[in-house]
Amino acid sequence: MNLSHWMSCYQKILECFGYSQKQDEKSAQLLNQLLTLQGGLSPDDIPVKEKAIIFGAGPSLKWNIHQLQEQDKLHQIKLDEFTIIAADGATTALLEEGMVPEVVVTDLDGELENLYQAQRQGTVLVVHAHGDNQEKLKKHVPHMDRVLGTTQSWPRGMVYNWGGFTDGDRAVFIAAKLGVKIIILAGMDFGTHTTRYSRPELSFEVAEADEIKQLKLHYAKKLVEWAAKHENVLILNISGGETIKGVENIPASRIKECLS
Repeated sequence: MNLSHWMSCYQKILECFGYSQKQDEKSAQLLNQLLTLQGGLSPDDIPVKEKAIIFGAGPSLKWNIHQLQEQDKLHQIKLDEFTIIAADGATTALLEEGMVPEVVVTDLDGELENLYQAQRQGTVLVVHAHGDNQEKLKKHVPHMDRVLGTTQSWPRGMVYNWGGFTDGDRAVFIAAKLGVKIIILAGMDFGTHTTRYSRPELSFEVAEADEIKQLKLHYAKKLVEWAAKHENVLILNISGGETIKGVENIPASRIKECLS
């Protein structure tokens, strides 16, 4: 997605949610300062494979992880042939199942200790600056290694903008920008429910999402649909859940067939 088109989408998001572009830009400036001081990453510093699996934090997440691990055991796919990308809180579920994502796309709303744990095992963090996470940026980014910065407003210095609103759909645009040609979506349901991986404060594994969360998921789905139509990438979805235009919903057992 080029910046001009994204900025028109961004203005609609600002109006819909009442966000402040001024605060987004203040946060981006802060993140740029932090990364300039400690040495942030550039896109060329993040090697990716031709194929990637992007894990969202939806209700199908754990089920999809188990399916993919089973397909790997059956030699139907080789997980090490995919770049494993987690959208923020999905990191927790992956670590619980013995998988370490190579890239985590995060606005620092997930379980922070799991992000540090993943980093200790080699994970690259793509940290997003938006208007209300400035305190988290100041507290955590100086203690993190291998960080690439993103913003949803104007890019600056070491903070990039390739499109995307939520961690999940932003991961799709980032993967496409980095050269991934085939994306498998897992745990990306875009429905009416959320999980403790997305909202750590939940006392249940799955709960009905509040109105704001459902609206965010609606926008995320529309952006993935745009990416499927306009980006040079094939997107397949094993999550189930909502139908995504331009994206084929398949069971995990068909991944090998669809990629051959």
